[in-house]
Amino acid sequence: MSIDRAGLPGDRIELRGLRVFGHHGVFDFEKRDGQEFVVDLTLWTDFTAAAKSDDIADTVHYGELAEQVVRIVAGESKDLIETVVSDIADEVMADARVQAVEVVLHKPFAPIPHSFEDVRVVTSRRREPEE
Repeated sequence: MSIDRAGLPGDRIELRGLRVFGHHGVFDFEKRDGQEFVVDLTLWTDFTAAAKSDDIADTVHYGELAEQVVRIVAGESKDLIETVVSDIADEVMADARVQAVEVVLHKPFAPIPHSFEDVRVVTSRRREPEE
């Protein structure tokens, strides 16, 4: 297993541009009408067992990972996207094979009365090394 400078496995899974319709926001119309959110996710794990066995059971299944994210974003309405991005990170870290995760939640249609490209919140989690 290769290790990067931060002490994480050099192996990672990246899921980019996952589009999910959700009802998050502080305004009533956001909760009522909903909007599209976009999720980018990077998780660090060790591919050693999966590479050796060539078995999906020995890795983090990115299809199931996408389903977890969709369930959260399309699920219960939250006021803050900071809450949603944290829920995603915590859910991903529930898998003991995941050493760290970074989650970016984009809200490209945020109700801002000015021209803008994107609003995004970013969070990360890292498993503490065992001593």
